Amino acid sequence: MHSIRLDTGEWLETDGLGGFASGTVGGVRTRRYHALLLAATRPPTGRYVMVNGVDATVTTPSGTTAISSQCYRPGLLHPDGVSRLAAFRDDPWPTWTFHLDDGTVIEQEIFLRRGSPVVAVSWRRTRGRGTATLEVRPFLAGRDYHALHHENPVFRFSPEETPGRVVWRPYDGVPEIVALHGGTYGHGPEWYRDFLYVEEQARGLDHVEDLASPGVFRYELDRGEAVLILAAPGAQIPAGGAAAALEKMRAAERRRRAQYPSRLHRAADDYIVRRGEGATIVAGYPWFADWGRDTFIALRGLCLATGRFTAARDILLQWAGAVSEGMLPNRFPDQGDEPEFNSVDASLWYVVAVHDYLRACAASRRTVPAAERGTLARAVGAIVDGYARGTRYGIRMDGDGLLAAGVGGVQLTWMDAKVGDGVVTPRVGKPVEVQALWINALRIASEIGARTEADWWSAAAAFRRRFWNDDAGCLYDVIDVDHKAGSVDGSLRPNQILAVGGLPYPVLEGEVARRVVDTVELRLLTPVGLRSLAPGEDGYAPRYLGGVVERDAAYHQGTVWPWLLGPFVEAWVRVRGGTAAAMHEARERFLLPMAGHLAEAGLGHVSEIADADPPHTPRGCPFQAWSVGELLRLSEGVLAPERRAGESRARARASVLT
Repeated sequence: MHSIRLDTGEWLETDGLGGFASGTVGGVRTRRYHALLLAATRPPTGRYVMVNGVDATVTTPSGTTAISSQCYRPGLLHPDGVSRLAAFRDDPWPTWTFHLDDGTVIEQEIFLRRGSPVVAVSWRRTRGRGTATLEVRPFLAGRDYHALHHENPVFRFSPEETPGRVVWRPYDGVPEIVALHGGTYGHGPEWYRDFLYVEEQARGLDHVEDLASPGVFRYELDRGEAVLILAAPGAQIPAGGAAAALEKMRAAERRRRAQYPSRLHRAADDYIVRRGEGATIVAGYPWFADWGRDTFIALRGLCLATGRFTAARDILLQWAGAVSEGMLPNRFPDQGDEPEFNSVDASLWYVVAVHDYLRACAASRRTVPAAERGTLARAVGAIVDGYARGTRYGIRMDGDGLLAAGVGGVQLTWMDAKVGDGVVTPRVGKPVEVQALWINALRIASEIGARTEADWWSAAAAFRRRFWNDDAGCLYDVIDVDHKAGSVDGSLRPNQILAVGGLPYPVLEGEVARRVVDTVELRLLTPVGLRSLAPGEDGYAPRYLGGVVERDAAYHQGTVWPWLLGPFVEAWVRVRGGTAAAMHEARERFLLPMAGHLAEAGLGHVSEIADADPPHTPRGCPFQAWSVGELLRLSEGVLAPERRAGESRARARASVLT
């Protein structure tokens, strides 16, 4: 069994469309997002929670025993199936082993089928004698996945039944729920009230829900495996009944999952999902959809470092058509089609992702068709030209060649927390990591003739001259603050590390770069990532706790971000000459401590954030794309000498974009 707490270790199964199933190892739902069937009706958005979970009991000659657990207000655990949980594993999918008092052993499995909104749940007796009857009572909602459900007279319990199949249509305009089963179904509508979601309660959000239970499925475990397949419209379920469908899906999923060299490699697939006719990257589970910035940062690890070139191509081409006035959207809302252009760096990360994609294709001798290369090159040119001319929110190339950005009340950088109308870390002016991205974008654009070399040379020279804070031995976080020439923000933050690592072309080298890395390591490094603000700085928040306001105020004020480990480790290796010895030491010092985290919160994944102070408790989203992506980029790229050598040879043969 994993050395994790039963109530905080979380498992995740995804369908490649934006839908997913998730829950805790102990079986108690602690979030509004924990569900068996949660489907995306407009992949990857339009998500509905359709089946939240089940109650399950086993009856043997010794009596009836629960193998499920629920938490009700004010904190009552009932039933107590978790007390019979003897083992759990999440490879190749979540599997629980329950030991009953009479020696009966029950094994439960849950897995999703890739590419289809369907979840398979099964139970089998692996030890025991005599009769054994399993009863499963599903809990239904039919709600937006961000909302909560409450008892009401409108919910439709009535099923449409055929042998081995039950269909519920809970509300008008809500997807129907299809259940295939290998037992019998007994209709018995009940409302179950006051489910308590303790994680929502801790986050200061609504946390009590009522669920509708239409009836009970019954199975004879002494006669074979019990199967319950739950599906949303559009699901592709093999023919032949529930048992046959389960075996076919199980075999296909075993083959698919066995192809990955590690659990982390397989985790990368969870974030790569369909959008329209193309693909995109879900920023995190359970509550994020696809965000531009997160997509382009994560792509380099999730796709390029793992050899998923087709997915990378589809994602980059999908987003290429969304350039507007030099900007790419930072977010497509869950509801509605109007994208949100409120990021200064998302477009620049896209340029970097295109560069790295084409460089990786060259290194692996993959041909990129001229039409695709042209589409990507035009998108890069449109972004850089649009920024140079000037676009939304005061984004423009200033006289010193650097990029000015920002207006009051709008959060443009990745430090984007907002409380009411106030931006917690406004960073208006010339933020340090935006300049590193801009200089890289100018250099990449010069390779296709969209800009001259003089553009990035002059911007880089201005950066080195204007950002160095000699007294602190590091870089200013923002210069020309609020567009006031010469004003500076000397807050010690991790953004400066991108001037040395994390991007194709370092802006700083030599002794200055080494001092930046040393300062960041001394003040900001933790075992699970970099703090967003150094201890002792004004506003430093040691814990990410409380309601929405308290948490947003702490989001970038010390809170640790695992994704920043990628740029830091790359910078650390670079300033040590990129030697094999430096790579080996970096793996030992920085990657190995992350191994324990993979079994700590989101199993097999990396969390969004952690507390700034020890013990650096994981917080936020337990399954985060760019956190996983950067760990893969390190392990499969930055710290893999043979790949770096191959890339260098490829770069020597030809320019990456021409």
